[in-house]
Amino acid sequence: MHRRNLLALLPALMFASPAAAAGGSGKAADKGGSSQYIDISPVALPVAIGSRVVNYIFVGVRLNLTAIANVQKLREREPFFRDALVRAGHRAPFTGKSDFTTVDVERLKAVMMKEAARLGAKDVQSVAVMSQTAKRQSGLPKHPGAAAG
Repeated sequence: MHRRNLLALLPALMFASPAAAAGGSGKAADKGGSSQYIDISPVALPVAIGSRVVNYIFVGVRLNLTAIANVQKLREREPFFRDALVRAGHRAPFTGKSDFTTVDVERLKAVMMKEAARLGAKDVQSVAVMSQTAKRQSGLPKHPGAAAG
């Protein structure tokens, strides 16, 4: 008797498994906030005084997307976002306000939002700087904006 019940349920289980895997728990992800994002591969951005490069900062950036964004399509455009970040960083370096081991995060975010709109990604909700690692930590010139100590 149990075998007959099991065989009767087998087709239902076969069709239910792919449905659950495809998006059965989608409601939980929607309630958790913006879980859609694109991580841009870390890039080296120059830090300069005038036209002299004094350091490089390796920066990891995340583009947070809206809930209705086509994530797959935008992830395919990641090289374009990375290229825009590198070009903007070389055109006008994101030199930090107080030292040469960090970037100006607010300016970087503003430039990336502008570049995202230019690249046609209107689904970018915000930009987050995930990591900053300076190539050199010591032997740097004194920053003109550093607090007098």
